[in-house]
Amino acid sequence: MDLELKGKAVLVTAASRGIGRAVAEEFLREGAHVTICARDQAGLQAAAEGLRPLGTLQAVRANLTQADDIERLVASSQRNGRLDALFINAGGPPAGRFEDFDDAAWQAAFEQNLMSGVRLVRAALPHLKAAAPSAVVQLMSWGVKEPIPSLILSNAIRAGAAGLAKTLSKELGPHGIRVNTVLPGRIDTDRLRALDEARARRENRPLDEIRKQQAGLAPLGRYGEAREVANLVVFLASSRASYITGATVQADGGLVGSLL
Repeated sequence: MDLELKGKAVLVTAASRGIGRAVAEEFLREGAHVTICARDQAGLQAAAEGLRPLGTLQAVRANLTQADDIERLVASSQRNGRLDALFINAGGPPAGRFEDFDDAAWQAAFEQNLMSGVRLVRAALPHLKAAAPSAVVQLMSWGVKEPIPSLILSNAIRAGAAGLAKTLSKELGPHGIRVNTVLPGRIDTDRLRALDEARARRENRPLDEIRKQQAGLAPLGRYGEAREVANLVVFLASSRASYITGATVQADGGLVGSLL
């Protein structure tokens, strides 16, 4: 299926590894002009070197908790005043329980996982309007639908981000801008491996045992791959999803048990 993304201007954030990098790769394979960002210059450069053979790519170092960085990033990613798709991805806050976190930790999670999206959309909005029909896809977590133990920061802040996206879909729809949210399940990324390792230490159990148990929680019986989430993201950003907006879509192997 041709997703009709050839030549489109796309911004993919937090793209040095994991799902963000996989999303950038799939956009490039579809012929889009892709801008990626990450905080770490070395990681960003390594990702760019791996991705550039696939198509037109630029890499911009940016910290998504910094408003000035976001303004500069968005200005760099537009083409002739237009931005066809924005993929919002900011990684996840640290694992822990309520008593583990002070105000500074809560504020950091708020800046990373809610305000980053607010600022990205605010900066991109004129360019998204100029390119309409255009799309925003944000990556959250299945914890939006079913809170995940020991991830209280993510559960709380990302629920707010999901509410933001739903509201934006109503406000921006008349401008031809679709807004959707993707909820990955247990995807075999560096972050998931770190969470598994933390669980193994906390429960004093072998890591292999933890990973086998966690993979088995999904009806498909395995962890997902980053490219499987990326395929969904790129579809939702494309004109092939032209009547899908305000949706919160899971890519979780059937893990979440909620009906909605």
